[in-house]
Parts: sequence; C-alpha cells; structure tokens
Amino acid sequence: MTNKIAVVTGAHGTVGRHVALSLAEQSWQVVGLGHGDWDVEEQLAWGVSCWYGGDVSIEALRAINAKPALIIHCAGSGAVSTSLTEPYSDFQRTVSTTTAVLEFLRIDCPEAKLVYPSSAAVYGVLENLPISVNSQLRPASPYGVHKKIAEELVAEYARFFGLNCAIVRLFSIYGEEFRKQLLWDACLRISANKSVFFGTGDETRDWLHVSDAASLLMVAANNASPSCPIMNGGFGTSVSVRDIVSELFSLMGRSDLPSFCGTQRPGDPLHYHADMQGAFACGWQPKITWKIGLARYVSWFKQVQDPK
Repeated sequence: MTNKIAVVTGAHGTVGRHVALSLAEQSWQVVGLGHGDWDVEEQLAWGVSCWYGGDVSIEALRAINAKPALIIHCAGSGAVSTSLTEPYSDFQRTVSTTTAVLEFLRIDCPEAKLVYPSSAAVYGVLENLPISVNSQLRPASPYGVHKKIAEELVAEYARFFGLNCAIVRLFSIYGEEFRKQLLWDACLRISANKSVFFGTGDETRDWLHVSDAASLLMVAANNASPSCPIMNGGFGTSVSVRDIVSELFSLMGRSDLPSFCGTQRPGDPLHYHADMQGAFACGWQPKITWKIGLARYVSWFKQVQDPK
C-alpha cells in the first residue's frame, strides 16, 4: 500500500485504540472518527494523529479530507444488554454506521480496504464446538442480529461493487483499558470483598487479549478482497468463567474462591469456542495466554484504582 492513511472508526473505544496503536507502530498515519473526548497527549499516545469527534456518517468521513488506503470500522454498539433495552439505538450505531462507511468506500475510495470487526454473537446458541465460520447464524439478541445485518451489508458491497473487505468475528476480547464486562466487574467485586457472581461459573468463553485481536485485524486487512473472507477472532481454546474468576481471586490476593448464584443474563449463550483454522492458515498466532493476560489486566486495574 503506497498511501499509508488509515481511518479507525470508534478509535476512542478500547478495541479501537489498540487497533490505532498497532497501525501506528506499522507506520500508518491513523485518523480516528467517533464518539469520545480525549486530550491530544492521550490521543497521540494511542497512535491517533488526527481525531474527529462525532457520529460516523458519510459527511464526517468526507470531512477528514483524505482518501485512506484502509478503514477499520470499530465503531458500533458494544453490549448485548444495551441492545435489549435500546434496540433502535443499537441498530443505528451498528447498521447505520456500517452503511455510511460502505457508501463512503464505494463512492470516494473504492481501492481502499475495509475490515469489519464483528462479533461471535452472530452465532447465537450452538451445540457443535468449536464454532466454524460456516456454522449457521442464529443470533440470540438484537445485538447479534444487528452485527449479522452489518456483516451482510459488508459482503454485499464487496460482491456487487468489487470492494476489498474482510470480516473478523471477535469472541471474548479483554485486556487493559476495558472498564466494563466480566473482568472489570469481577475485579471491582473482589476489591469490595464480595464473593458471589452471576451465572453458574461453568459457562465457557474463548478469551483473546485485545492486542492479539488488533494484530488479527491487521492480518485480515492484508487478506481483504471482493470475496470478503470471514475469520473467527479467538484464541482457539475455551476457559470457564469459574476458572477466570478464580484466577482473578488469586491475583488480587484473595485466599477464598468465588461462588455463583446460577442466574444467567438473557441473550448470553452457555459456551463459546472458536475454530481458528482460517486465521492460523494466514500465519497469525495469538501471543498472550489467558493467565498472562489476566496478570496484565490485574496489574493495570490496581494501577488505575490506586495510581500513586
């Protein structure tokens, strides 16, 4: 690629900022677009040379006044729970923004590559594990349905307009800077000397550190084409929530073990395990095991809780 400008939508988000940093480390000039406020020092520290705050729209993309060679569309809704309480907003944030990016690509920079970080939520509840990209899609939440629609739009534009696209279905992404989801909530509860958690503890997830997710999105960019390849984004192993929380107890200095109330959240499948053959065939390998990743997360958590 001769033009080294990359646009990262949602660059202020946790996945987006790690993607931006990974791109900057590979000598890309990264332009960020989306919601969130940060000072110039923090923005530059995450590799974002220019930041445009606001909704992701064709007008906003054109206001950047540059034709990128790569767009990684990280903007969109980020929680199953929100999609159940605010489905219209979830649709707008996921589907409408994706349509805007695709139209911008089609009209203004058809030679550019697009990577869409989707979600394993498109699969829904499946019994056959590990989950293949060819598995039937039966999303169990509006969040998953909207991600599925966005995927279909990306594949449609790639097919009919010859755009170079790729999709990565991210599984359980975690890591430093995540101030939501299981690890953050668990660390807060452990710090408060609480021991009871949602679910049964036997739920399994395929955990991928956010820096490994960013590197996989770079690999997907290299393979983007009108055939719109789809990859899973996991580590390729499943780990129970009980094992994750128990490890957090140990890392946080607790000598007891967690217990689980048995209550499960609507729209959350019991088990996820990614078939990673597609990514591995492209030469990608994750580097951070879940235990190393948890140790890094707890170290970061302690620092932000007590920055002295």
